[in-house]
Amino acid sequence: MGKTESSEKQAKDNTAPEKRAPADASPPTDGTDELSAAKKEAAAAQDRFLRAAADLENFRRRTLREKEELRLFGAARTLEDLLPVLDNLNLGLSAARQPNADLKVLVGGMELVQQQLKTVLASHGLVEIAPVGQPFDPHSQEAISHQTSADVPAEHVLTVVRAGFSLNGRLVRPAAVIVSSGPAKKEK
Repeated sequence: MGKTESSEKQAKDNTAPEKRAPADASPPTDGTDELSAAKKEAAAAQDRFLRAAADLENFRRRTLREKEELRLFGAARTLEDLLPVLDNLNLGLSAARQPNADLKVLVGGMELVQQQLKTVLASHGLVEIAPVGQPFDPHSQEAISHQTSADVPAEHVLTVVRAGFSLNGRLVRPAAVIVSSGPAKKEK
């Protein structure tokens, strides 16, 4: 062997990858460690899924229970506010049954009770629709008839037969109204 052959062999040996395993590497495994790690990870994911499903079911049950409680007891505050009105109506009826009841006093008392009731209902968002003299609005009013009027312009509310109501901007009952058809037309 010449020097060139020997130096070529050394160059080959330096560039060739080593086929020996490093000293700190573990011996080759048959995949049981990887399989057991995957099983642990799957079990943890299954546990997280079951916990999330249980949390969701608990949330659903709690929401249904709260919704039912709102349905049953949501009107409690309104009813508590209406109880004094009922008390005053009872007092008015008792006064009306007295043998020497004064009609003017009874009417005045009933007007006060009516005003008290309207105030309570308004404090809970109920607004009365009584549009006398205003243009007819089919969205909040129901025309039950037309009537001629020299004082009220055509297509304006002449009389409110039954007041309408809206609750927090939503129509509960339209006002029943008589609409003006304007002045009577003279026949020739």
